[in-house]
Amino acid sequence: MTERVQGGNMAASVGSSFWLGKETLRVPAALFALNRTRLCDRLRASNNVPEKSIVLLQGGEQTNRYCTDTGVIFRQESYFHWTFGVIEPDCYGAVEVDSGNAVLFIPRLPESYAVWMGKIHPPEHFKQKYAVNEVRFTDELSQVLASKNPSMLLTLRGVNTDSGSVTREASFEGISHRVIKTDMELEVLRYTNKISSEAHKEVMKAVKAGMKEYELESLFEHYCYTRGGMRHTSYTCICGSGHNSSILHYGHAGAPNEKTVEDGDLCLFDMGGEYYCYGSDITCTFPANGKFTPDQRAVYEAVLKASRAVLNAVKPGVAWPDMHRLADRVHLEELTKIGILRGNVDDMVKVHMGALFMPHGLGHFLGIDVHDVGGYPEGVERIDLPGLRSLRTARALVQGMVLTVEPGIYFIDHVLDEALANPAQACFIDNEVLARFRGFGGVRIEDDIAVTANGMELLTCVPRTVEEIETFMAEDQHGAKSFASNSNQKP
Repeated sequence: MTERVQGGNMAASVGSSFWLGKETLRVPAALFALNRTRLCDRLRASNNVPEKSIVLLQGGEQTNRYCTDTGVIFRQESYFHWTFGVIEPDCYGAVEVDSGNAVLFIPRLPESYAVWMGKIHPPEHFKQKYAVNEVRFTDELSQVLASKNPSMLLTLRGVNTDSGSVTREASFEGISHRVIKTDMELEVLRYTNKISSEAHKEVMKAVKAGMKEYELESLFEHYCYTRGGMRHTSYTCICGSGHNSSILHYGHAGAPNEKTVEDGDLCLFDMGGEYYCYGSDITCTFPANGKFTPDQRAVYEAVLKASRAVLNAVKPGVAWPDMHRLADRVHLEELTKIGILRGNVDDMVKVHMGALFMPHGLGHFLGIDVHDVGGYPEGVERIDLPGLRSLRTARALVQGMVLTVEPGIYFIDHVLDEALANPAQACFIDNEVLARFRGFGGVRIEDDIAVTANGMELLTCVPRTVEEIETFMAEDQHGAKSFASNSNQKP
């Protein structure tokens, strides 16, 4: 394969694959050709799609920051990326369902583009780059579609079941089937997990009292970009230390990872790199000074026990809500041993005590989006109960699904105060012991997994036990221990 050069820099493609050089992963254009084949196969199998139908998708648009001429770094629209793998903005794509033939429509660029942005490539360049059958300009779209005389145009519409926002979700049967990953897609997800896992370990080595949370966020992003070619993260990094570790989506604009890390703090760092739009989502919780206190150890090991219980139970056919319930039960049993709770666990389950300490869902689909599509297709209903209503899917597991497993225990004053005011829940809480954990923060352990024929493949590779974390953080950088992944084995 020969490298192409654009404007003096290595291009994003080598032959018919995406590659950023050095040790980064080559992603073949065949991945997206296979996705198109899968899509057409599903549509042809449907009774609702007539012959001569065409799928028409619109890619993402280049935007500027508010009213200025300062560009926002572009990231492709997810459905369009899954189908075509195109990294340029302002494109359209059409797929003929009967034949699988793909037509990419690119913008007709003005001559000034060559002055400010670089070489203007002809359609043949993009035909080779993305391995499509035909490339035309977007101003020819209507003409091309008319010439093909489709019986039906299939477009996207709908409401995102996670955010409630209007999104261009598929209006046809089968698009949510992208939750089942191909072998080529799994290879990219293994890569994002490998690089992101190593970046988390770099952060664990670097953290010390007196640092700002954002310094550690910056280190993670620097490693992912330098070592993995990851220009984007999958989401805004969550770098919560001390009490901030109990804020589930900390790191937002109103609380931008700005606290100073203090000696004795627990650090809950939820960060994931993204390569060629495929993401990762990993959370590590560890003490800033490298040594767990007895209380920190007790809560951490409770969450780890829940994580291991779920990982050991995952297999095709298992209902995801049952995995959430399993994690809840383990948490309640362990919190009872610690002394924070008292009484019968079965009775605690009836009044939803688990949701007091884990108000979020156990995990979600992962792929081109960090909260990937397909969580609630038609016929799968959300469970309207505390904790369970926050699950991003209630489906039964199928081989090829990729999910996060992220149990957590948090001490959130607002939630705890409401529980103490509720006699049905307050009777299970030892308030004297609980007082010791006010301001404790929280613990989350998040791994990415792929469902296999008989269980799961663990994609994430970071220190997990208390002993592994303390040993790893105590070693100097040159003597760092390698935590090899037993990726095909359950813990």
